[in-house]
Amino acid sequence: MQDIDRYLDTMIREGLYSNRKNLCFRLDMLFGGIDFKNKRVLDIGGGHGLYSFYAACRGAKTVVCLEPEAEGSFSGVVEKFHKLQGLLKCDNARMVPVTFQAFESGGATFDVILLHNSINHLDEAACIGLLADAGSRAAYQEIFAKIASLSNKGARLIIHDCSRYNLFALLGLRNPLVPNVEWHKHQSPEVWANMLTDAGFANPTIRWPSFSTLGHWGRILLGNKIMAFCLTSHFCLTMDKV
Repeated sequence: MQDIDRYLDTMIREGLYSNRKNLCFRLDMLFGGIDFKNKRVLDIGGGHGLYSFYAACRGAKTVVCLEPEAEGSFSGVVEKFHKLQGLLKCDNARMVPVTFQAFESGGATFDVILLHNSINHLDEAACIGLLADAGSRAAYQEIFAKIASLSNKGARLIIHDCSRYNLFALLGLRNPLVPNVEWHKHQSPEVWANMLTDAGFANPTIRWPSFSTLGHWGRILLGNKIMAFCLTSHFCLTMDKV
């Protein structure tokens, strides 16, 4: 418990999240029911390590955070990651500043794989053309085959992103809640689930997260596909490696 308290306090103090209550709500949405004890975790596009360090503080054996933006340290992500690592005393987490395609695991495989707001960035051009272009689909099939090869039997895959479909986009308007989202660069969770099924994953579960600030009641009232379509279109897809 002390490790988690230190984690929460550190993430808030370092400006990675607004407050403890909202962060706890978010973590429960993403990882509820997952026991990280002695697990190997791969966080693809993990940024400063907000979720990587949570897994590490929860007892993960190894956590690898891939963040290609950090290559060359120009963005300061590497420095921030190492600062957090020192504050949290997490020797079981490490950053690898390469793309997923360039990542070499050295034979290691993983029990939990997270893609938080990163699945469309694995190959943005291919993601845009995924529904109409065979080459784009083949590119993602190759990516998902690699994810499958890095997954242990029963591994949990967690994908958080926003769907391609949103009311504001349909109306040709800028969404005031997420004004920077380029909707054509995303896909629906059903598209990802179908492709991942072909790659050897099963048991797809799609959830539609609500705003953390609204807590339990927000989840009840807004945590569904219709309200997501009208708001931010965020989803959380989980699947298991079979």
